[in-house]
Amino acid sequence: MQAFPLDAFLSSLPWVAAGLAVLLAGTFAVAVRQNRHSVIDTVWGLGFVVVAGISWLLSAGHGDDGRRLLLLVLVAVWGVRLAAHIGRRSRGGQEDPRYLDMLSPAPGSRSLYALRRVYLPQGVVLFFVSLTVQVGMFSTGRLGWLALLGVLVWIMGFVFETVGDRQLAQFKADPARRGTVLNTGLWRYTRHPNYFGDAAVWAGLFLIAADSWPGVLTILSPALMIWTLAGKTGKPLTEKAMSGRAGYREYIESTSGFLPLPPRRPGPGTQNGTGGQRPGGLRGRRRAGGRRR
Repeated sequence: MQAFPLDAFLSSLPWVAAGLAVLLAGTFAVAVRQNRHSVIDTVWGLGFVVVAGISWLLSAGHGDDGRRLLLLVLVAVWGVRLAAHIGRRSRGGQEDPRYLDMLSPAPGSRSLYALRRVYLPQGVVLFFVSLTVQVGMFSTGRLGWLALLGVLVWIMGFVFETVGDRQLAQFKADPARRGTVLNTGLWRYTRHPNYFGDAAVWAGLFLIAADSWPGVLTILSPALMIWTLAGKTGKPLTEKAMSGRAGYREYIESTSGFLPLPPRRPGPGTQNGTGGQRPGGLRGRRRAGGRRR
């Protein structure tokens, strides 16, 4: 196994940062024109695709070709699906109330305030979380059993995220269920299958990178994503917004908060039915995880 090409990797970092800067600058221009900064949520997943694409190009001749291609495909599938999902959901809508609340203290220009409070933090977090992919692209070791485990974890996460989003969309499309709680399908085993799936996807990508030195050193990157989803601005903010729904207290008592587990015996009076809205961006990932529920 060849030594990690540190010089080539370090030389790629400014190009990755520049790619993200161009993407976010274009997003900012669209947001100002539409007067809706929540469009950045759609770009969250695409940002990782941009990082993976640039790193894949610049790591040619340095990193292991099998790992490079695997990371590129997995990140692209995840990022494009996420962007398409959020884009469809928010198409033609108004500004997200959470962005209105976050940007309301703007002392002057709301757009310049958003640039500092939303776009810059989002870009920094996106760059840091994606270090797992960037390092993995330049790693020289061949794919091993840990990478295979990573693929299996990624598949599990992608299924949870995709199916959970689809079940939630179908639930919210039924006017008769408005104001109730979704507790069927994957939502019967975890209150946040989409967040859990997102976390598993990034755990899987980390395992693929950690299969070859020095990928294991990037553990703080997926840790930030998972911490944000489970303990900072994903799960906590969503549950705060849903706390007033009929039957939600009983749903909390009977259903695991994050990891999928068999449902506990519900208390009396549990309502049928959840939905929520996945927060996107870092809103304090601003959130890191771009999303929504």
